[in-house]
Amino acid sequence: MAISTRPSQWAIPLGVSLGVPIGLYITFILLGAFPFFQRHFLYAHRINTLFWHNLNKPEYWGFARNQVTPFSLTTVDEETIYAWHILPLPTYVRHEDKLQAQQPGFSDDITKTASFKLLKDDPEARLVIYFHGNAGHIAQGFRSESYHTLTDSSCYHVLAIDYRGFGKSTGTPSETGLLHDGAAAVDWAMHVAGIPASRIIIMGQSLGTAVTSAVAEHFALQGVEFAGVILIAGFSSLPTLLSSYAAAGFIPVLSPLRLIPPLLRFFQSFIVDKWKSADRLAHVVSLTQTRLRLTFIHAKNDLEIPCHESDALFKSAASAIIHEDLDDDSFSSWKELRTLRRDDGTFIATATGDPDIVIREELVPYGGHNEVMMSAAVSLAVMRSFGLDASSS
Repeated sequence: MAISTRPSQWAIPLGVSLGVPIGLYITFILLGAFPFFQRHFLYAHRINTLFWHNLNKPEYWGFARNQVTPFSLTTVDEETIYAWHILPLPTYVRHEDKLQAQQPGFSDDITKTASFKLLKDDPEARLVIYFHGNAGHIAQGFRSESYHTLTDSSCYHVLAIDYRGFGKSTGTPSETGLLHDGAAAVDWAMHVAGIPASRIIIMGQSLGTAVTSAVAEHFALQGVEFAGVILIAGFSSLPTLLSSYAAAGFIPVLSPLRLIPPLLRFFQSFIVDKWKSADRLAHVVSLTQTRLRLTFIHAKNDLEIPCHESDALFKSAASAIIHEDLDDDSFSSWKELRTLRRDDGTFIATATGDPDIVIREELVPYGGHNEVMMSAAVSLAVMRSFGLDASSS
């Protein structure tokens, strides 16, 4: 009896169904080897809702009239960076009549506005400088909600920026460029608004944690120490992250290549912007002369950046305290002695050192990659950084 050599009726559909995604993945990886495409994939800065959202009308996102003042900053390399200054509502309500009378919308000279004067003329004003993640613009998605969380019932002003190439900002994003953007925000806060670093927190989420780490190191080299440095859903370095990162929570980047380590290292070598946050934060710790409050917050259910990335950041920073590069097992034992574990698998780890250094890592149960920004852990980290906890009273 002859044996049929015809392919199974399922073979062709199966081959197509497997071949298409594999082909797309290979195309994506090959395009990512070129800096132009790589930066578009990484920063996703062209994906935004500017076509139907007017950033100069913050009331759309639930802010009071003139609670937010849109304006622009200029970087050292002459890029124009779009920014929001957001007033805390307790301050707003005390000066509501004056603020209601202010001309709304974008300010060509923010120093002439009532909102700016409420920041500059208050000797106790505290400022959170917020660096957002990739894609979108300054108010896209959950970002406006995170500003509300920080300002609705607190005394904190917020300064948020769109990096170069994002939203209404000029230029094209790169690691060096985003560092310039972050430094411009801090320089504006200290030298235009007159807020000392001791009353400034720099905070980042996702990609913004890399910007925050770079900015913290940049100013630590100048002897500047902030009230706090807070990183939410951070990562140790971009090459390390991409070996486990899933875009949108399910689209792998380099993780399939982990089965072939030499091939993984080969493609990692093409990554242009390294964003070595772990190394930078260790340097910040080593440069600290007076005080440092460094906080890592991550959600256990973060599907985009795995929470072990914050473990790596904590290890790097804490190792700079103990001046010893412990192996993984030794460090785990050291960390366990300084960890409070909860029955839901979350924890708080705290490392302290001299002069006055407190490094804290908190794993929270919920919030995913983005909504974790609205968790109480973030607001509490701000309070501790500003010295409002019991241990600082």
